[in-house]
Amino acid sequence: MSEKNDGANRDATKRSARERLLVERERQKTRDKRRRTLVVTAAVVGVLGLATVVGVIAANTGKDSSAKGGPVVAPSGATGKDALAIQTGRPEAKSTLTVWEDFRCPACKAFEDNYRDIVHELEAKGLLKVDYHLVTLIDGNMGGSGSLKGANAAACAQDAGKFSEYHDVLFQNQPQEVDDAYGKNARLLELAGKVEGLDTPAFRACVEDGTHNSWVGKSQEAFRAGKFRGTPTVLLNGKDIFSDQANPVTPQKLKEQVEAAGGVVKPSPSGSATPGSGGKNGAKASPSASRTGSGGSSGTASNRSIGGSSNGSSQD
Repeated sequence: MSEKNDGANRDATKRSARERLLVERERQKTRDKRRRTLVVTAAVVGVLGLATVVGVIAANTGKDSSAKGGPVVAPSGATGKDALAIQTGRPEAKSTLTVWEDFRCPACKAFEDNYRDIVHELEAKGLLKVDYHLVTLIDGNMGGSGSLKGANAAACAQDAGKFSEYHDVLFQNQPQEVDDAYGKNARLLELAGKVEGLDTPAFRACVEDGTHNSWVGKSQEAFRAGKFRGTPTVLLNGKDIFSDQANPVTPQKLKEQVEAAGGVVKPSPSGSATPGSGGKNGAKASPSASRTGSGGSSGTASNRSIGGSSNGSSQD
């Protein structure tokens, strides 16, 4: 009899142990589920918080108050709608190249390095004039103020009659895109020393005071309103020279098209060349563009990953 009781007690003990194990497993499942819920919730909150922070940063990046805080002072001789273009070459030239550029933009440097010699040659012959529009796309994408301050300094050089030369110097000495070196006035003034007669008290005051910052800001607004997809945006007589990705306008093709349009202007009595004869790079590769990522109308140099970034790819 006692053996039967002992067996029954053992069975009861086993059942009790199994039941306790099942209960504990259910409790553990409940705890694990609660932990996973908390982890997921925290992760979601973290992502949303990060998105909020990024949104705030994106909304404020590049919005240097000095760009819009003062009166709009156009540089000497500025032309076009709202006087937002700086023109080089002879006004009577039949062909017009319209260029939207950012001094921090690597693709803009590539364009300048590849096309500079041809552009200056055509300007000197009186065949081509160039309307430069200066924008601050990279400041907006990556932060900093080099695009703005570089453009202001170039506008100050225009006041001194040295825009073309200084424009070329800025692109020839362009820092890495992530390096906001042009956000430092000292660097811009140092580079002015490479242009004969530019580093004057008037130029220095113009650079340090940000005289044309608001004008640059207005140019950036015009760029955004134009829904251009990136920099450089280059138009020859209103047509995007990089619109045909399979057959873009190379420097040689640009020369041929401009020469075909004719309108050679006789040299001026002084025999002086058109401003802006610097630069010796003449490779014929088409640059890729820094993009805003906003879509819109054409007008950008081709095939950028504006993954750019190069961060030139971010939305402005």
